[in-house]
Order: sequence, then structure tokens, then C-alpha cells
Amino acid sequence: MNILHLKYAVEIDKTGSLNKASENLYIGQPNLSRAIKELEASLGITIFNRSAKGMTVTPEGAEFLIYARKILTEIDSLENMYKNGVKTKQKFSISVPRTCYISEAFAKFSKLIKHDSPAELFYNETNSIHVIKNILENDYSLGIVRYSEDYEKYFRTLLDEKGLIHELVTEFTYVLIMSCDHPLAQQENIRCEDLKPYIEITHADPFVPSIPASAVKKVELPDDIEKRIFIFDRASQFDILSENPDTFMWVSLAPQKLLDRYGLVKKKCSGNKRIYKDILIYRRDYHLTDLDKLFITELCRSKRQYT
Repeated sequence: MNILHLKYAVEIDKTGSLNKASENLYIGQPNLSRAIKELEASLGITIFNRSAKGMTVTPEGAEFLIYARKILTEIDSLENMYKNGVKTKQKFSISVPRTCYISEAFAKFSKLIKHDSPAELFYNETNSIHVIKNILENDYSLGIVRYSEDYEKYFRTLLDEKGLIHELVTEFTYVLIMSCDHPLAQQENIRCEDLKPYIEITHADPFVPSIPASAVKKVELPDDIEKRIFIFDRASQFDILSENPDTFMWVSLAPQKLLDRYGLVKKKCSGNKRIYKDILIYRRDYHLTDLDKLFITELCRSKRQYT
């Protein structure tokens, strides 16, 4: 079976006549008849019933012709696309932690996409292990992993073993954000023990595979907080912080305009000393595209603005 055989069968069905189809296809009638018989033999079905009145389609033939027309339509579309000139599709994909400065960099980067070319951009927010998995298994080009310096050795070893380039983007200590109406919003020096009566909004998926989840949560989520709301969607976190003045959240780099939008304030906590790192990663055999470089430029600009 080949594309010509499909075209022959579709034309015979269209005209209902072997003779008329041979004229339209500029092929001799005996050759056309032989081609259809070869097609039927290769498929093991009868596509047409032959009679003095012409060629009629069998039930099996009707089903075959549905698929034949779909295939020919796809081939025509492909040929027309290249005949009319192809516009190269702009592609970009990145998997990142849930954080404000990165999402703002992506928003500004999206404005740099060429208007006259097709584009596909993927922006996925998740935990660090899923970021790595997206690079290795799901064809994401770039990733940013975030980890506490307590897990520096683990992540560096893992990234090297997986053949991933890793470059420091920034390091930071988390700060608090809360509603302007939060009871601690006007307090100058906030201590960790001051937070105990209130509700922490936190990400729902801290994950370091070689370490028990209970141990990770103990490091990332101190035991002195008794009430927590675990959220996967970052926008929902800000909605809750805005609506419930008894809530608070730890964040990295938060732009002031975002805080103003939700009526939030940013506060330091004297007891919080742990350092975190954001690391850009990509496959060792991957070459950064122009779009990748544009995003990285915006990422660095956003980081400098809010550091």
C-alpha cells in the first residue's frame, strides 16, 4: 500500500467508474485496475464491487476510504504548509518553584515573543524533584530547583549524576508576608514564637526523595506552628492571605506591587536564618536558544530588582 493507491481508491469512489477515474488520474485503465487489486490483496479486504454498472463500495471499503481521505488530507496540509513557506515556531519551556520574582520575569519575557511567528510557551510550577523529572523525562528545556543549604550536597550530587548543568541564580533567606490587618503587621521585631497562634500558608509538596518526608517537613515546616493550610496553587495563597488576617506565609523575593495588589506587607523574622538557593538547570547536551537567553536576562533583572 502506498499514497498513490489511496488516491486511486478515493478517485474511483468519487467517480463510481474505473474508466472515468483512469481519465482523471492520467493512468491506463488496466494499470489502475491492477493497482486496486494489489491494494485489496495487501489489506485482505474487497474495497469495490465490480459490475456492468460500475464500481460500488463495499462496507469494508467504506470504512477504509474514511481513513484514506484523512491520510490524504493530512498529506495535503503538510505539502501546502511547506510550499507556502514555513514560519519557525518559537518554543520555550521551563519548570520552576512557586515564586514571585520568577513568575514576574516570565510575564515580562512573554512580551518579547515575536508577533509574526507561531509560539508555544510552557511554564510549570512544582517542587524541585519534579522540576528535575520534567527536564529528564518530559522534554522541558530549562528548570529552576530550590533547596535549603542543608540539602546542598544531596542536590549537587543528584544534578551531576543526571548530567545536568547547574548554575546559581540567587540565594536568600525567606521573609514573612501577611495582611496589612494582621496583628503582627505593625510589630518591628517578629520572632518565630510570635507566629505560633497564627495560620501558616505553605506549599503542599516539599520533597527530597532520599530523606523521609517527615524529616523534610520538620526542616521546612518548624514544629512550633500548630495551624497550617497546604496549598498547591500560588494565586490561592495570596487570596487567602488577603482575606484572612490571621494567616502568614514565608516567601523569597516578593515585588512590592504584588504586595500592594493584595494588601500585604513584608516582614523579617529575627529567628529565621536558613539560606535557600535557586539553581538554573538544563541538560548537558542542550544548547540555549535565543528565547532561553531572553528569559534568563529577564530572570536576572527581576532578581536584582527584588534582592
